[in-house]
Amino acid sequence: MNKYFERLYNGLIKENPTLVLMLGMCPTLAVSTQAINGVGMGLSTTAVLILSNVVISLLRKAIPDQVRLPAYIVIVASLVTATELLMHAYVPSVYEELGIYIPLIVVNCIILGRAEAYANKHSVGLSLMDGLGMGLGFTVALTLAGMVRELLGAGKIFGAQVLPASIKPIGIFIQPPGAFLVIALFIAIMNAIGIKTRQRKLVESGCDGCCATCSSACGKKEEVAEK
Repeated sequence: MNKYFERLYNGLIKENPTLVLMLGMCPTLAVSTQAINGVGMGLSTTAVLILSNVVISLLRKAIPDQVRLPAYIVIVASLVTATELLMHAYVPSVYEELGIYIPLIVVNCIILGRAEAYANKHSVGLSLMDGLGMGLGFTVALTLAGMVRELLGAGKIFGAQVLPASIKPIGIFIQPPGAFLVIALFIAIMNAIGIKTRQRKLVESGCDGCCATCSSACGKKEEVAEK
């Protein structure tokens, strides 16, 4: 597979930030009450991801290691501020719905994670595709969660009535517990079809999550892999 399309595929499916890596759960659980909110948050995060990855990749050799993370936060904060102003101007209804979660994109672990793990080590083209793939994966997860919760909790999808009035909606799905139920269902489906979450991979490999007790074993594995 072409390495650029591989980054896109990984972000959408294999390394989906929400359903596989379990990143960005705060906005996922909070704003996915409606499908349109998922689209708005997902696309705004995607725009910031792409631009931040590109900028950080361009400046990766100019930013000293000692101030790497503060520099990343400044770059991301500038991009989020621009995105927030654009949303306020052109999509005020979505802006009002998302509220405080737009500024919180600055500290979204997906963005800082991809900046640290990928953009500061790879070329601009690969970093751009990585940001696009991760952003689209986040958007798809948010939108699907919003569609399911909106359908079951209000009988609507994207604000349009879908279920007949005779069918009573299940109100819990538009409440906080509904987010956990829907995300858990999606993760179960992905595990069932063989797309394993990071947590499941660790469990199946025999890792109990305590690095202090198994660091020597990990070191041996790394040495063997290098040989």
